[in-house]
Amino acid sequence: MSHRVNKIRKRIEKRRRANNRAMEKPNEYMLDKLDTPTYYSDDEKNIFEPKTTIHPLWRKEIFMLKLLLSIALILVVGILFQSPSPVFDDTRSIVKKAMGKEFQFAAVANWYENQFGKPLSLFPNDKKDSDIQLAKEGDYALPVGAKISEGFSHDGRGVMFQTESAAEVTAAADGVVIFSGKKEDIGQTVIIQHSDHTESWYGKMDQAAVKPHEHVKSGQVIGAVSSSEDGNYGEYYFAFKKEDEFIDPIQVMDLD
Repeated sequence: MSHRVNKIRKRIEKRRRANNRAMEKPNEYMLDKLDTPTYYSDDEKNIFEPKTTIHPLWRKEIFMLKLLLSIALILVVGILFQSPSPVFDDTRSIVKKAMGKEFQFAAVANWYENQFGKPLSLFPNDKKDSDIQLAKEGDYALPVGAKISEGFSHDGRGVMFQTESAAEVTAAADGVVIFSGKKEDIGQTVIIQHSDHTESWYGKMDQAAVKPHEHVKSGQVIGAVSSSEDGNYGEYYFAFKKEDEFIDPIQVMDLD
C-alpha cells in the first residue's frame, strides 16, 4: 500500500516539475510559429496587400480611349477634306482657319505667370517691374534715332525705319518669338507674339539674334538693321498685327 502511495507522489512531483519548466520558458511551438514565415494564397494577397494606385493619365483604359478618339478625329477630318460635297464647305473653312491660326504662346505664358507666378529661372533676373511697364500698358517703343522712311500706305502692312548704320533692332514689347527666318518679301524677319494677342514684325534685317519660342523683354536686342544701298545708313521694316489684321504701327508706337 505504501509503495503505491509513493508511486503516486512521485508522479505528482514529476508533473509539478514539468509545469514549472513550462512556465519558465516559452512554448517551443509558439517559437516555431513566430520564426516560420507566413504564406498567403493569391486571393489572400489581394485582400491584405495594399493596391498600387495608377494616375488616371496612365491608366490603360483612358489611354486607349484617347487614342481611339484621336484616330477617329483624324479620319473625320480626312473624310471631310476628301469629300467634294459643297455641304462641308463651311466646316472645311472653319477647320482651315483653326489649324492656320497661331497658338497664343505669349497669352498662355502670361496666364501661367498670373496664376502660378514666374517659373524658376537658372539665372537671376535683374530687370525691375519698371523696366517692363511699357509692355503692360500697351505702348510700343520706337528705337532711338529711328525715323520713318516709308509709311504704312506703301504696302498696307508696315513701315520702313531709317536708322544709324549697324544699329541694333530691339523688341517693342515683351513676348514670345514665333518666327525667325526669311520671308519672301521682307527678307530676314523676326515675329514676336505678345500677351494681348498682337504681333510685332521686324523685317529686312541683316541678322537675327533670337530663335523661335524664345521669350524676349521690351528693349531686348533681337537683331541688327540692314545697310542701305549706298551704305550711309541702316534700315529695317516694322509691322504690327492685331486679330489677323495689319494696322498702322504709328497708332500704337511711342514716338516721343
